[in-house]
Amino acid sequence: MAGKSLYETLGIAPGASEEEIKRAYRKLARKYHPDINKEPGAEEKFKEINAAYEVLSDPAKRQQYDQYGDSMFGNQSFHDFARGQGGADFDINDILNQVFGGGFGGGFGNRGFDSRFGFGGGPDLDISARLSIPFGVAVLGGKQSVAIEGDRFDIKIPAGINEGETLRVRGRGRKMSGQSGDLLLRIVIDPSDEYSREGDDLQKEITIPLKTAIFGGKVTVQTLYREVSLKVPAGTRCGQRFRVRNEGVANRKSGQKGDLYLKVQVAIPKADSLDEQLKALMEEKLPE
Repeated sequence: MAGKSLYETLGIAPGASEEEIKRAYRKLARKYHPDINKEPGAEEKFKEINAAYEVLSDPAKRQQYDQYGDSMFGNQSFHDFARGQGGADFDINDILNQVFGGGFGGGFGNRGFDSRFGFGGGPDLDISARLSIPFGVAVLGGKQSVAIEGDRFDIKIPAGINEGETLRVRGRGRKMSGQSGDLLLRIVIDPSDEYSREGDDLQKEITIPLKTAIFGGKVTVQTLYREVSLKVPAGTRCGQRFRVRNEGVANRKSGQKGDLYLKVQVAIPKADSLDEQLKALMEEKLPE
């Protein structure tokens, strides 16, 4: 069997877990997104990444691909196969539909991605796609630019949207005989370097001075919404968590916000930055 080009596209091993596949996709999608990366070839690379994720994130499609490998593409890499089907402007949806929608034998069935026809045999005018949004937009809401089949427009992202939710944008699908389908956007949330999210709660690491950790005091913390003043008790330890109420994610059903948990890291000054008298005193008096 030829090499598994879809795994290579995402830079993962064939035995990668679902979480590893999702993590690799997010990283690459953010790097090559046409709104971010303007280099030649970035958009084509972005299409390949989405195609690879569409197959490998679907257990049924992944099983078929693991069984047949690149023989599905005439023993070419997916990249070469796709270019051969449609040149530089190939339609990923059409190609995946061609591969997984039958015609290759082996019992592939009729499970094509973004199929043009519904179960009743009539035209399906809806378009399905994935939309990566920044972490802050997912929490706070906002506008996101979308480009579909040469048409670019803004859509409203509701505050508190969750990973995997689908947004329906009316009338932005395919058009036929005076009818318009809808655009169905499955949400992928970009990871944050500052926050992690669990349900409606957020967690963030903060660093406090050693003096504050030992003797207590107040520190100012910037949340996603505002600045808050946190009272730090004397004797605070590294790794200790403090809860700030109602600074988490707004629940879309109840409207209530979750909480923000601040995990403390203590800044330890370097010895050579200390006053010599203080340094000598600390060496003598600090407990072992």
